[in-house]
Amino acid sequence: MPYHPRVDALSDALGVLRLTGAVFLDAEFTAPWCVLSEGRRPVTHPLPPGGNVIFFHLLTEGRCKARLASGGETVELETGDIVMMSRDDSHLMGSDLTLTPIPAANLVQPAAANGLMRVDHGGGGEKTRFGCSFLICDERLSGPLLDSLPRILRIPLGEGPGVGWMRNLMQAGNLETAAQRPGGITVLAKLSELLFVEGLRRYIESLPDGTTGWLAGLRDRFVGRALALMHERPGHDWTVDELAEKAGLSRSALAQRFTDMLGQPPMQYLTRWRLTLAAQRLREEQTSIARIAADIGYDSEQAFNRAFKRELGETPAAWRRSMAA
Repeated sequence: MPYHPRVDALSDALGVLRLTGAVFLDAEFTAPWCVLSEGRRPVTHPLPPGGNVIFFHLLTEGRCKARLASGGETVELETGDIVMMSRDDSHLMGSDLTLTPIPAANLVQPAAANGLMRVDHGGGGEKTRFGCSFLICDERLSGPLLDSLPRILRIPLGEGPGVGWMRNLMQAGNLETAAQRPGGITVLAKLSELLFVEGLRRYIESLPDGTTGWLAGLRDRFVGRALALMHERPGHDWTVDELAEKAGLSRSALAQRFTDMLGQPPMQYLTRWRLTLAAQRLREEQTSIARIAADIGYDSEQAFNRAFKRELGETPAAWRRSMAA
């Protein structure tokens, strides 16, 4: 039975990522067609150090195929599906991926005063329509979340109420873009984030038994409980014995189950999560480094400085300066 912790580790991880983005394109194609979308090409936002772009498209009509430009699995998409590229990879989409692809950037029509950027292209056959969104995050703070996602991922929503809700989000993005009201950029970023989070929820629910990775760990009764405890009290002096007792397993069983599922033992995960929280606070607060170190469980600022540099490649003070810049 999946475990649903009181503390939402997924929300914690998304909060640290500080996602920003937008719904940016309304695309309509008719068969036959094949386009190449280059990673980062449509993104005009400045990317921070460690910036990663997540692209995702929601099919609102028709069907098509998609795969990474570098090769690999081809995914078949239908109305109501989301296709997500978690690592800003260039990718192909089309009714027939054996056709010579046309760069999508060559087809984009600039946004008119009353809408999104648009694409209308194809040979006049079966119609496919989708909306495109992106999110920017700091890959260095992604922790295991992005690592748990395939580089290309199909998330089926079906034809039920779920896809209607997602379509409504896309329509809200269209209307917000057309209205050009104050605060519109923030609203579009939040709509894009909602689409992404709903896609993650559906993906987690669809994972088969025996799947490993951080997202699968959230569903596990015992690993999910241990994750919730560490996220609830990251500064606590946790031991594997205490986590195991509260999770309802023996020490060795929890350590093995956690490592098998997340690829690292509990204490290593806790260290990384503490430092991720510290990096977030250094970015967003003026709290002293010594105070942050104490809050996340370090006895000395020196020990915190060493651990932070080992994990993130620079000292806390240097990190704070780079984030300010």
